[in-house]
Amino acid sequence: MMGSKQRHFAPLINVSVEQLVPQDHFYRHLERTLDLSFVRELVHETYAGGGRPSIDPVVFFKLQLVMFFEGLRSERQLMRHAADRLSVRWYLGYDLNEPLPDHSSLTRIRERYGLEVFRRFFDAIVEQCQQEKLVWGKELYIDSTQVNANADLDSLTPRFAIEAREAIQTHLAALFAEEDTQPESQTEETKIVAVLAEATSPEVVTSPLPTPLPVVLSEAEHEELATENAARHDWIAQEGRQHREVHGLYQRTSDFKVSTTDPDATPMRLKGGGTHLGYHTHYVVDGGKARIILQVLVTPSEVMDNQPMRDLIFRTRFQWKLRPRHVTGDTKYGTIENITALEDAGIRAYVPLPNWEERYEVWSASHFRYEAQADQYRCPQGQLLHRVGEVTPDGRQLYRAPASICNACPVKGQCTTSTQGRRVYRYVGEEYLERVRTYHHTPAYQKAMNKRKVWVEPLFAEAKDWHGLRRFRLRLLWRVNIEALRIATGQNLKRLLKKRGWGRRPFPTEAFCASFLAAFGWFARPSLRYASVSSFIGSHCPVNRWSISHLTDEFCGRVFQQAGPFLEYNTVAWLHI
Repeated sequence: MMGSKQRHFAPLINVSVEQLVPQDHFYRHLERTLDLSFVRELVHETYAGGGRPSIDPVVFFKLQLVMFFEGLRSERQLMRHAADRLSVRWYLGYDLNEPLPDHSSLTRIRERYGLEVFRRFFDAIVEQCQQEKLVWGKELYIDSTQVNANADLDSLTPRFAIEAREAIQTHLAALFAEEDTQPESQTEETKIVAVLAEATSPEVVTSPLPTPLPVVLSEAEHEELATENAARHDWIAQEGRQHREVHGLYQRTSDFKVSTTDPDATPMRLKGGGTHLGYHTHYVVDGGKARIILQVLVTPSEVMDNQPMRDLIFRTRFQWKLRPRHVTGDTKYGTIENITALEDAGIRAYVPLPNWEERYEVWSASHFRYEAQADQYRCPQGQLLHRVGEVTPDGRQLYRAPASICNACPVKGQCTTSTQGRRVYRYVGEEYLERVRTYHHTPAYQKAMNKRKVWVEPLFAEAKDWHGLRRFRLRLLWRVNIEALRIATGQNLKRLLKKRGWGRRPFPTEAFCASFLAAFGWFARPSLRYASVSSFIGSHCPVNRWSISHLTDEFCGRVFQQAGPFLEYNTVAWLHI
């Protein structure tokens, strides 16, 4: 007879979520090893002194961690998941009869906090990693990866149309704002409400400015540094936004086209072919065994990877008080500006340099010897190339030989095809490039380059395959920076919790029982014991199998005493006895 199940649910009586969640559950380990009470200090400035109590900031950041560990893609899906999972309710501290926060509240809270709060939350986790001695600080590795934006190429529109529309809207908003201004005369009721609000509002305590550090600099040097810093584009302070300047006739695609879906996303050529709107996510990773991510920044894809490198490296160095011996990156970071800044700071730049000379069939600049004292080059035939003109805007100096000498040279076909004489360009910081080229022949450089492949790139693969970094779900630059910081924080958190001893698998009881029974069976069967130890000796001792077959049982017993530790920790060997 086929039975049928009737759907009938009785009300729960004397049931607690504390009893329903297993004691060895993951979220119990997470709650026990990570205290998030520090987030209240991070977000204290974003709340008013009075009014209706908001969602606990600890609950908000716990939900962000649940989204990371569960691989969820939206706040709506997150709250549906939390409503179905008793373990998530227990981790958040909500009982069965308590309503969970609405998904729209999480979006409004994220907009209230902004990027700065999430960056400070990321820094707080890195600080805990540093306290647990997970940050080595002797080596730094930098790399970036392409991440698709949540927008399509079809949304690209001429930029001038968008800017004109925004200008019209701003002008109309200003006109209506003038008409809606309140009159100066206030009613008596309005004055009373204003007085009560002023009396009940807490006093705003402004923190004093920090005392400037004593430095031996003149006023002229102070002004020069201030002018230089004001003109410099701070990539981290600008949240990775492009320094949009047009030099000469060069224009980017994003200079005259913009996406109406995600205005900060720019066209990106994918490595596998094709084009998509996207961003670049930059990581600065510590060279220690834990591979802690020390800095994160998302920039539009039009930003070259070498541009924010100096800000990321020096912010990492001074924020975490590190003294790295070298910084390792790939070829795209090997610019004159980056190498000069690192070498002047006493940090070796382990970056491969592009060899542009291989593109030409004539002799390259390496065939010419530079004479530093006379500031001139000497060609392979012994002729001199003298300095000509001033330094170009891209930092190069021209050296040229007389046209009459080059045209009469017997090896001119191998040197140049020009009738104006051979030209050689030298960068202003060429001595730094020569120093970096000497690093390329050292074992430390080869070790650092091999280490980079398994230190940074697997972190990007982990974030893309398991945590949704392959495509951003949010839009606009400050939001995708928040998403990247949340993912990087979770990656660091996994290393931190592993250090504190969470999530270890329980002891394999079944394997232990099998090995225990196999040990008793081994002692109970002398012939099998003899064959097993004999086979073990035959595979681990430099003697032939014929001599093993004539070994005595007493000798096999002595060998087992030596081989005991091997059999004890090798479950496979136990199960085969």
